[in-house]
Amino acid sequence: MVKPLCISRILGLNNLLMAYEDKSAYALCGFAFALGPNVEPITFLGKTPGKIVPPRGPNDFGWDPIFQPDGYEITYAEMPKEEKNKISHRFKALAMVKAHFAEAGYTFQIDTSI
Repeated sequence: MVKPLCISRILGLNNLLMAYEDKSAYALCGFAFALGPNVEPITFLGKTPGKIVPPRGPNDFGWDPIFQPDGYEITYAEMPKEEKNKISHRFKALAMVKAHFAEAGYTFQIDTSI
């Protein structure tokens, strides 16, 4: 479970950025997959561009209150979870993983005894 960031840390980032006009940012998520211990991993990076804004919305998930994705007037924290999950950096990275598995034709054995 991700703990909420202390509001003073979130405000601290905003204070650091006060001196700069450009508040652009991006959310980045990476997944990596390797077929074995000596095999180069394949990486999948999901990126959502946006900007850092003063905190808005609930402070219950990391830096969501200060990240406003491009094309939106609300922060991740203000979005319904269903909306956020459709545009998030995690969703994009996981979509790449799923597409890779589908295209490569991997087959997996499922242990049904668990």
